[in-house]
Amino acid sequence: MTRSFVLCADDFAMTEGVSRSILELLAASKLSATGAMTNRPHWPHLAGELSAFSGQADLGLHLNLTCAAPLAAMPTVAPSGNLPKLGELAPLALRSGAARSEIVSEIDRQLDAFEQHLGRAPDFVDGHQHVHVLPGIRRAVLDALARRYPAGSVYLRDPSDSIAAIRARGVAIGKALIVAGLATGLRQAAARRGIPTNRGFSGFSPFDAGRDFAADLAAFLVRPGPAHLVMCHPGHVDDELVALDPVVATRPLEHGVLTTFEPPQGLRIGRFEAAA
Repeated sequence: MTRSFVLCADDFAMTEGVSRSILELLAASKLSATGAMTNRPHWPHLAGELSAFSGQADLGLHLNLTCAAPLAAMPTVAPSGNLPKLGELAPLALRSGAARSEIVSEIDRQLDAFEQHLGRAPDFVDGHQHVHVLPGIRRAVLDALARRYPAGSVYLRDPSDSIAAIRARGVAIGKALIVAGLATGLRQAAARRGIPTNRGFSGFSPFDAGRDFAADLAAFLVRPGPAHLVMCHPGHVDDELVALDPVVATRPLEHGVLTTFEPPQGLRIGRFEAAA
């Protein structure tokens, strides 16, 4: 019996080059999902091209609270006009009620922007740098999805997996374990609100251009969960990416591997299906 897994490219609309890479891979049926950063200026003009893949791939919101500018002023969270780094966001969201209030509003703005330009609700929501699992942010995301969408209609990425599965894959083990710890209880909290989640997650990378991404991609499919999701970060490098994001050199390497990727026997790339 063949089992499907979601292969999701993060960071659509971050830059033109990243987005072009993802569109090419979607057209070649080498991805089954992508998450869009709707606060980025590329989103309005790229959304139409992405919408062509509705029904073929899961198209979601890649909630962004750590890269570039928010969609409206956030004087506590982004006093300079740019969103904070992850290490600054996490404690701020935990200790500041004003920050949490601004984050609630920005979540709604980014969801509104997705709906405005794609013409419908997202298929899923996740977070850039997994911000959606952080204390002070997690509840706001869950509440927004429960408030805005019918139960079961939008799924939420759970970036955790079992310790045994993480260790068996052997890639970026420390990072995967830290995020899994932060995401403890997310699936149960989502289920209480009628929000489905993936069951099984991989794709954590050291973003080292010297590594063999084909081998890492194969490792990501070791011990897949019953509704497994693999994240990836392909892209074509442009000047904007170099100025904006630390993950640069590995993106074209991932793109190249994904253009010829074929899943191992017994697995296929597919859209999300909730586990029984």
